[in-house]
Amino acid sequence: MRKTKIGLWSARVAEEEEINARDSQDSRLPAEFEITDFCHPIGSEKKNVLAVQVFRWSDGSYLEDQDHWWLSGIHRDVLLLSKPKVFIADYFFASNLGENYSDADIQVEVKIDNTREITKDDVLTNYNIEAALFDTGGLDGTDSMISTDVAHLELFKYSGPVLGFHGYLLVGKLQMPKLWSAEQPNLYTLVVTLKDASGHVVDCESCQVGIRQISKAPKQLLVNGRPVIIRGVNRHEHHPRVGKTNVEACMVKDLVLMKQNNVNAVRNSHYPQHPRWYELCDLFGMYMIDEANIETHGFDLPGHTKKHPTKEPSWAFSMMDRVVGMVERDKNYACIISWSLGNEASYGPNHAAMAGWIRGKDPSRVLHYEGGGSRTVSTDIVCPMYMRVWDIVKIAKDPAETRPLILCEYSHAMGNSNGNLHEYWEAIDSTFGLQGGFIWDWVDQGILKDGANGNKYWAYGGDFGDAPNDLNFCANGLVWPDRTPHPAIHEVKYVHQPIKVSFSEGVIKLINTHFFDTTQALEFNWIIHGDGCELGLGTLPLPTIEPQGTYKIKWESGPWYSSWSSSSSAEIFLTITAKLLHSTRWVESGHVISSTQVQLPSKREFIPHASVINTKDAIISSEIHEDMIRVSHQKFWEINFNSQTGVIESWKVEGVQVMHKGILPCFWRAPTDNDKGGEQNSYFAKWKAANLDNLIILKESCKIQNVTDHLVKVTVVYVVGIKGEDNLDEYFNVDLTYSIHGSGDVIMQCNVKPCDGLPPLPRVGVEFLLDKSMDQIKWYGRGPFECYPDRKAGAHLGIYENNVGEMHVPYIVPGECSGRTDVRWVSFQNKDGVGIFASMYGDSPPMQMNASYYSTEELHRATHDYELIKRDVIEDEFLYFPEIETGNFTGICTTVSIVELMFNLCLSYQTVNYTTKLNTASMCILTTNIWVWVATIAGRQACTTNIWFLLCPTPSLSGSLLSLHPSLLTISIKLSSQTIESSTSYLVT
Repeated sequence: MRKTKIGLWSARVAEEEEINARDSQDSRLPAEFEITDFCHPIGSEKKNVLAVQVFRWSDGSYLEDQDHWWLSGIHRDVLLLSKPKVFIADYFFASNLGENYSDADIQVEVKIDNTREITKDDVLTNYNIEAALFDTGGLDGTDSMISTDVAHLELFKYSGPVLGFHGYLLVGKLQMPKLWSAEQPNLYTLVVTLKDASGHVVDCESCQVGIRQISKAPKQLLVNGRPVIIRGVNRHEHHPRVGKTNVEACMVKDLVLMKQNNVNAVRNSHYPQHPRWYELCDLFGMYMIDEANIETHGFDLPGHTKKHPTKEPSWAFSMMDRVVGMVERDKNYACIISWSLGNEASYGPNHAAMAGWIRGKDPSRVLHYEGGGSRTVSTDIVCPMYMRVWDIVKIAKDPAETRPLILCEYSHAMGNSNGNLHEYWEAIDSTFGLQGGFIWDWVDQGILKDGANGNKYWAYGGDFGDAPNDLNFCANGLVWPDRTPHPAIHEVKYVHQPIKVSFSEGVIKLINTHFFDTTQALEFNWIIHGDGCELGLGTLPLPTIEPQGTYKIKWESGPWYSSWSSSSSAEIFLTITAKLLHSTRWVESGHVISSTQVQLPSKREFIPHASVINTKDAIISSEIHEDMIRVSHQKFWEINFNSQTGVIESWKVEGVQVMHKGILPCFWRAPTDNDKGGEQNSYFAKWKAANLDNLIILKESCKIQNVTDHLVKVTVVYVVGIKGEDNLDEYFNVDLTYSIHGSGDVIMQCNVKPCDGLPPLPRVGVEFLLDKSMDQIKWYGRGPFECYPDRKAGAHLGIYENNVGEMHVPYIVPGECSGRTDVRWVSFQNKDGVGIFASMYGDSPPMQMNASYYSTEELHRATHDYELIKRDVIEDEFLYFPEIETGNFTGICTTVSIVELMFNLCLSYQTVNYTTKLNTASMCILTTNIWVWVATIAGRQACTTNIWFLLCPTPSLSGSLLSLHPSLLTISIKLSSQTIESSTSYLVT
């Protein structure tokens, strides 16, 4: 809705005659019209017809250039309100807390409308104005039906005229007030009553109010004297079926999800929202920036020659009207801690005028405005958007800047994104002057639409034939349109969690970062894992930790110590969780608000799996037939190399095809939404310019180098590049050497040399295709949800299971997805337990793992998730990331700069027949040893990576060999060709 006109017509005349018409141009604030004089009274033969006409565009449209669906129509409630001739027109509640917050002076400004009275006597001649405050209690959602009158306000008698104020002031005092905050949203009910001289109630108004104090200190924004941290999100009004129309159940769902994921603040982007939203934020406890419906960023486009509204006196009234309307409507809501002058509307004298009016009208709140560089005199908060971590730290440490810094937008949550979020919060948690921020944004603004084949999908710009459009640029939320959370919301919950746990120098430290809540309502638990297996768990008894308080435990004195001391695991992790003891308005008891995993000291070194490789085992045979190099050992295993391509065309174990194609180097992945941001400066633009999406892998040579009874060596040389005018423009030289042993082990030595001048690469890794039946995945790494090297803080290490289909994340626009990071080992199995197993080796860092029915090309091609076409194979990728990454500003850790990459791979196979005995016939192991030279700002850095794979059918000690502790797997490998007698545990020492 851009402009609304209301009119009243007579229904009895032959030609309808408009007798009243007024308009309103702010599409997000109430449009009020006095129609009394045009209404026929009850009992009249005449009928009243109310007509509303909505214009899609008006000159006010220039002030409403927000990035969201521009949907026409009436999105808010329509009311016909009847009041007495003398009525309460408006009221403004305010409170002022006393010393130590032990009492509060409260006041209510009341305006009475008596313009329809025949006599114009002073209202107090014939009427009485009263106001009272009631306490309904109940933060736990069990509000009492019986209210207690806790404060009665008396009319304040002015000693003389008050310039500019034509209302009435009632004042009172409240002892020991229950203060409102996001942690403790205590509310009172205010009742304002107008009575006639006989004491009869003429009019009555009521609302819930909160008593709290917003103030400023050097580099701090204070709520009730405390520098609260803003853990916020931006929120557009959006419903997947009815667009901008507000549904209360959807508002409640938003608040429930926000509270459950440790969000404590919301910025109304970028307009005043439905009044019920404010009431709910008061009730649930949510700090709010209320923002005026002003955005003019279209004027800032290159080549725009029009004069900017913010600097033109002719626009001053329109802009001021929007700010005044917002403040006057919303002034009594406790949740609002700051007013915002709008968004992306540049900066000019009209902003200074708006700021001056607000500061005069309501000095109890602070001002926010990002335009003009986020540090103008019209903002009390330094509020940049998408500023880098090092830059916000620099501002916070600037002694000349006395205002706090709160990011109004950051961590652009578009598709697979929110990378590096932990870096922002490491800075915020450790830097005085940084006070949080608002993630952009809360919900994907997709609209449910029926596809041509009957499938429903999330539609975005252009899907309705609309032009021009912004495609999916409004699909950038932490939740899908139906409020299903994205995987990244786990990272948000983690960095926002109020109980921080750390382990350093033998001490486990717990910090209660709440500013008002103690830990009395929390239960702490611990669980300890060794190499992914549970070793012990229990309740952690702690004394109550006060707000901003700390409690320390020597780790050897914790209840988990006996479990640690009796374990021989290579790596041991302790997880401490805090959960609610009681239900709240937004969640049931038992909800986990904080969970942190720390690594305890290791008792032994990791045992290299390569030590079990038997280089003098069974005799193998090799032959060359036309373009095929075949290496095998009797009927147990067979590997076929295509000498024309250099790849393994097939790998069979006892006649079962395990690998269809592999192993090939890969340097490309499907771009994410944020990869494409920035137009020609985006990563995607740089990759496209370098043609990294069209790399050609050419085999230069493939031959057998060495043959004995126990060893066959196959060497492959690849040239990777793009098609030039005459020859291939080389980007990478890749040398591979496969050493195939009679034991079934295959050692692959690989050397990758990139050419100069390449942009940061989308990825570096290897890929291969598995049979589609191997869709059962089990891994020891971070999870269980999607995570990446720069978005993993909230993903705990553990052993998780899933299937390939469920690994896929259906982002509105497909792209890179389904990754799991810090993977120690992973297995892909079919329903019979036959599959492939991959594991770290030696001192290598963990790997990144992806598995999908969709090829990289398919994820890049499709523009909607329902358009994706599954393959008949599973594409698996194992990626190697150096310690120093160049990540997208809000994407996943996606780019790598390398000078040279060398790695070794060891492959073998295993078949197991499990009856009354466990027969280990043969093995299949793949070990990777990677040496990476990384180009960094400081110079070059080397790191080593080792990966171990195991191909095996997996009935085992307790039904699956892959459920074994890694050290037991090593022992089983050593017992290759031996028989282990059946027992109840099969623990081998």
